[in-house]
Amino acid sequence: MAFISIITVNFNQPEVTIELLNSLLLHYNNFDLEIIVIDNGSKVNHESTFKSLFPDIIFIRSDVNLGFAGGNNLGIKIASGDFVFLVNNDTEIVKGCLETLTSELEKNQHIGLISPLLLYFDRKNLVQYAGFTPMNYLTGRNECIGQFEINNGQYNHTVKTGYCHGAAVMCRKSDLLKAGLMDESYFLYYEELDWCEKFKRIGKEIWFCGKTHIFHKESVSVGKESPLKTYFFTRNRMLFIRRNTGFLNTLLFSVYYSLIACPKMIVKHIKSGRKDLAKMVIKGLFWNFSHFKSSTKLGYKIPL
Repeated sequence: MAFISIITVNFNQPEVTIELLNSLLLHYNNFDLEIIVIDNGSKVNHESTFKSLFPDIIFIRSDVNLGFAGGNNLGIKIASGDFVFLVNNDTEIVKGCLETLTSELEKNQHIGLISPLLLYFDRKNLVQYAGFTPMNYLTGRNECIGQFEINNGQYNHTVKTGYCHGAAVMCRKSDLLKAGLMDESYFLYYEELDWCEKFKRIGKEIWFCGKTHIFHKESVSVGKESPLKTYFFTRNRMLFIRRNTGFLNTLLFSVYYSLIACPKMIVKHIKSGRKDLAKMVIKGLFWNFSHFKSSTKLGYKIPL
């Protein structure tokens, strides 16, 4: 198997990260791997803990939280593998996963990014991700294929898809160098979709591989309905459109998003008694009207 750099980002979850590393060593202890753990501004520096259990890992600590993209970019910059595999720390790897993904990349040079089937960790026969539909750039919406279906092998194929999933995605280092790093201005959510757009612009395709899978402990970091998640989903949906479409499309989307989509979300949250979430929708929307899409200093301050 080709030399693979595996990058995972830890943020205040040492126990969860250790479970991921244990799953990697269980199946790949004798393989030629480079495992890079990024500690992304955690309150406590757990380097000694990680190194005592996994002395061969490369440990990098950032004193501040750089977000999902920023943390992964730290690892990407030093990765020396022929292939780079970004994997969430709240996942566990199964036997054959890495071999299957690298094999698909080696067979098809058109593939730029590839993600495996994602299954929920607490219900291991339930699908979370089996690909994405293409984006409707006028509404900023697309759909996750297969989510909440019982896994009966119906996605046991490799196929071109709309977008990869940030929880687990592999690429060639050579393609990555052409496409560029993840955009750190997103901080959280939509950065992998934006990254897919970068790969498409260099002529590469995005693929899904259901011949292997990983287990994902969804929402361990953020929570299912948190102010943090609501803010960045609202903010970055519009930022994604601004960065990846032309003036007319951005204008039409902005009218739809500002006058229809966001007001509907605000009313929904107020009716459910979550005024805190309604407030985050407003802040996420108006962030886009006070920051240029081309700015390199978009800021990461969380308005909570």
